Formats: sequence, C-alpha cells, structure tokens
Amino acid sequence: MTERAFWIEGEDRPSRWLITCDHATNRVPAWVGGGDLGIAPEDMARHIAYDVGAAGLASKLAVLMDAPAIFSDFSRLVIDPNRGEDDPTLLMRLYDGTVIPANKNADAAERERRLNRLHRPYHTALARLADGHPDRCICAIHSFTPQLRGRPRRPWQVGILYSYRDVRLGAPLVQACRQMGWITGENQPYDGHLEGDSIDRHALRHARPNILVEVRNDLITDKAGQAEWAARLAPVIAGTLAASGL
Repeated sequence: MTERAFWIEGEDRPSRWLITCDHATNRVPAWVGGGDLGIAPEDMARHIAYDVGAAGLASKLAVLMDAPAIFSDFSRLVIDPNRGEDDPTLLMRLYDGTVIPANKNADAAERERRLNRLHRPYHTALARLADGHPDRCICAIHSFTPQLRGRPRRPWQVGILYSYRDVRLGAPLVQACRQMGWITGENQPYDGHLEGDSIDRHALRHARPNILVEVRNDLITDKAGQAEWAARLAPVIAGTLAASGL
C-alpha cells in the first residue's frame, strides 16, 4: 500500500510553467500480477510500457526553466494516466503487436482498483500543482518511437501537439522549432486533441496555456541526449511564451 503513484521535483520553484511527464516509468506495482504483466522484459523496456527518455528530459528541462515537475510512477500498460477514465484504451490489451496478458481479463473491479491507487492520485497531485500558480502554463513531455512495427520510419525529431481548441502556444512553437532547423511534426506523430487526456483535463478546461512536446526517443535514450535536448528546448519554449504575450 506504500508504493507511490507519482513523484514531484522542485515543487517550490517559482516558474509559471508546470512540467508533466505522464509516462515516466515502466514500473509495475507488486499488487498487479506480482509486479509482472506477463510480457517479455524486452517489451517492458520499449515504448509500449513507457516514454523512453522522457523522465530524464522532463527533469532537466524543469531545472533549466526553474519549474516544478510531476512524474507518474507506473507503466502506462498498468493504466494510462494520459487517458480519461472512460477512454477504452485506459487498460491496453494489445499494443504495437504485443498482447498484455495481465490486462486481457481485467474486470471492472480491477480497473477501479488501478484507478484508485494510481491514476486518481496522480491527477489529484497534478491538479494541486496546476492550481499552485495563478498564471500556470503546462508543458507535457513525451517521447515517441522512431518506428512502429510494420510501419514506415518516422522522420521527425520533435513533435509539437496542441488542440484545435487552443492554438496560442502550439502553433507558434512549431514554427520556432522549425526555425531552429529541427525536423518538426505539427500534431505528428499523434493528433493533439484527445478528449479527457491530461492536457484537456488540466489545461484546456481551465483555459491554461499549454504545449505537448514529443521527442523521438532514440535522441534521448541517455543522459547526454536528455541534457542536450533540454538545453535546446528550454529557451525556445520560454521564448514562445514571452512572444505570445500571454
């Protein structure tokens, strides 16, 4: 019962930015299948279980931006904190060609147990941090795999995702990244609007400025890559907000 659902770094940092990392780890709590979802270790080490490199990038970015940061501490295969509670992909049974045995027969009671012990505590803490600054902006950090099984390689170094409901930061950040010479996807490799996701819940519904940054995970697999991309992104993100006048 003492296993944490999240951790926070720099809670007292003064920046209006809040850095979030929904898919920080591939940890499976001991109370879920004895800590084993029934898939191979090599699958637990890849993007289906967590966003490779995202936690290190988010941590370093938060330091550079003098911002608080929150990280989930459970695999998205246990329950996905970047999905609304009524999302059918909340408990994935098949992901990028891999069947998840521990989720195959998970019933409503098991779903509720994981919500209560992981998903809801994370979002309660995130909401508290978001409320901690009167002019809060949210920057969500994710990573994406260079290639899904059987699909073409993804060319982008960075993807900037944003909802059609709030283009204030996302659209200009795409242009700023491209001006830096980075191969940048606009709402690629994923669409930037997902009803009930973390940005929707903690930013859009509160009219908070927001961005979601996806970095290709082969660029941030080690500490050097994470530090490099944090140093690249921090001034561009900060400059985009400053130029926006928000």
